[in-house]
Amino acid sequence: MRDLTPTPSYDATRSRVAEYFDGTATRVWERLTSDAPVSRIRQTVREGRDTMRALMLAQLPEDLRGARVLDAGCGTGAASAELAARGAEVVAVDISPKLVEIAAKRLPEGLPGRVSFRAGDMLGAALGRFDHVVAMDSLIYYTRSDLEAALDDLRARAGQTVFTLAPRTPLLMAMWHAGRAFPRADRSPTMIPHDHRRINVTGLRRVGRVSRGFYISECLELRA
Repeated sequence: MRDLTPTPSYDATRSRVAEYFDGTATRVWERLTSDAPVSRIRQTVREGRDTMRALMLAQLPEDLRGARVLDAGCGTGAASAELAARGAEVVAVDISPKLVEIAAKRLPEGLPGRVSFRAGDMLGAALGRFDHVVAMDSLIYYTRSDLEAALDDLRARAGQTVFTLAPRTPLLMAMWHAGRAFPRADRSPTMIPHDHRRINVTGLRRVGRVSRGFYISECLELRA
């Protein structure tokens, strides 16, 4: 098993992600994840994310009563609410306190499960063990070595982890370069595309890919 101590590169990437989502992009993501009108490009991202979230959650049992689930990188909380609606005890973590605050305000009342929102590192050891982990577009910024270490950590602490990667495709890279034409305030931290076949982690399975306009993401499953 790898050394799971956070590396300088992991810490640096986490800091960049936190600065972006808790600073310049908070309003962008609050609007993107709502029903508010958005540009045609952002509408494709919204639709792609909705499709991916449904694909990911379809990998988990429909009845999650009694299950402890980690929503790693919960953002504005859409997945957390759906997991709680299935009866899960959800720990929703995001590096951005502002997004966590939005997620908590949006959580519907009367869900059969409960959600505990926390701001901080989604891999924090103090979070404990889980039956399931969902990590949607929260691991896409890390180098392969940091990604493999993170997945090893999750595999040791959860029976099932469903997560996404940015697939290494010519189309995605072309779109990524085109996206650099956006105003600086709207740019996300640099994602690192990966070929899932080169991820050296035991128990990894490809689920499928979602491609909708500027949103391209690959869903994978990791079992202990």
